[in-house]
Amino acid sequence: MRIAVTGSSGKLGRAAVDHLREAGHDVIGFDSTGERGPDFVQIDMTDYGQVADAVAGVEERVSGLDAIVHLAATPAPGIRPDTALIQDNLAMTINVVQAARRAGVPRIVHASSETLLGLPLTEAPPYAPIDEAAETRPNFMYAIGKHLEEELARKIMRVEAALTITGLRFSNVKAPEDYAEFESWQDDASVRRWNLWGYIDRRDGAHAIERALVTERSRYESYIIAAADTVMRRDSADLLAEEFPGVELARPVTGRETLLSIEKARAELGYSPQHSWLDHV
Repeated sequence: MRIAVTGSSGKLGRAAVDHLREAGHDVIGFDSTGERGPDFVQIDMTDYGQVADAVAGVEERVSGLDAIVHLAATPAPGIRPDTALIQDNLAMTINVVQAARRAGVPRIVHASSETLLGLPLTEAPPYAPIDEAAETRPNFMYAIGKHLEEELARKIMRVEAALTITGLRFSNVKAPEDYAEFESWQDDASVRRWNLWGYIDRRDGAHAIERALVTERSRYESYIIAAADTVMRRDSADLLAEEFPGVELARPVTGRETLLSIEKARAELGYSPQHSWLDHV
């Protein structure tokens, strides 16, 4: 496929570009910053005119896109004022979706977020491992924006039969150089209770993107994308009992198994995470 990756200069974006190219796809990056070259277009993703123009074609480098991977965003709360953050993140997603519709690009994979699960978990989760069936509980403007992006995609697919959109609720994205920090959390389970001790290696995140791109579907779906394990050395059932007493396990968990359920992604996307932080420390 010929694929545009927005946010191609970000932590996950760089991994997505590399993985998709290794898988044989023709990939071009869209971002406001990045190394100039034949496979990169500098673009303000909040400007619909620029997005629509780039998706339609940039000289001989971009034409006939088969898919867009939309990762561009302010990636977390607290970085910018709330109103600016949600306005720009929503604008970028609206621009990508509308530009794809106008240009006839048939497939979009977009970055949603684990924050829809109620993060930070000051209120106990309804059960664990928590999955996509749990009601969304956005607790701040960044998460509210992600909820609205999912709803936008869901409704657009109702009226645009030719367009397939998939949402990936990424956990806390980490690169191998980040893993040394994990040892500092081991003596205090409360430090990382805020997302049930979850994370995602950016290489596995890129693998999930590739699987979403090649999976056929007729309606919008979102998937939790996390590592197969947690950020802790302790067993997951013990962590849950200590930090969230009274929260029931929806099914038995084994050892350090993630409490962010990836079973739907495994079953429907063929997602198979291969990387653990313990391989790097």
